[in-house]
Amino acid sequence: MRLAQVNVARMRGGPEDAVMAGFMAAVEPVYRLAEGSPGFVWRLHGAGGHVPTCADAVDGWLVVNVSVWTSYEALHQFVYRSHHGGLVRRRGEWFLPTPQPSTALWWVADDERPGLDAARARLRVLRREGASPRAFSLRRRFEADGTRVAVRDRSGRGPNRSGADRV
Repeated sequence: MRLAQVNVARMRGGPEDAVMAGFMAAVEPVYRLAEGSPGFVWRLHGAGGHVPTCADAVDGWLVVNVSVWTSYEALHQFVYRSHHGGLVRRRGEWFLPTPQPSTALWWVADDERPGLDAARARLRVLRREGASPRAFSLRRRFEADGTRVAVRDRSGRGPNRSGADRV
């Protein structure tokens, strides 16, 4: 089994808008970094190989990242411990507040590659039903066999109860 993830962010403007220029310039280098990272398996490509975006009737322009990794640890290492982590800290420059959780994780067969609609459906399941083996969050995770993962808070004192689930 492999770990699939989707994260969604509401863009401050369309892909061609000046407010998004810094983000758009960082996309391809970050995708190359992801693709070269240990544990990376696959990512959803947008039109022309660019960042997957879509215009949603309710939320406006969205960036929707979908990828598959060998493990949560590999995904976490890339998201928070690589150059990508610095961009995560700057997300307010390019993105509006997004309904939470904005990230969903789930287990897929080794050869499965989730599409945009299927990935967004997993996020809707998580938002509607809460964390379960079908769709879970960064802080309320499950193993491939459905066993709940005990996640420690940043102090190392026990399960994190903050409820924050952003990538």
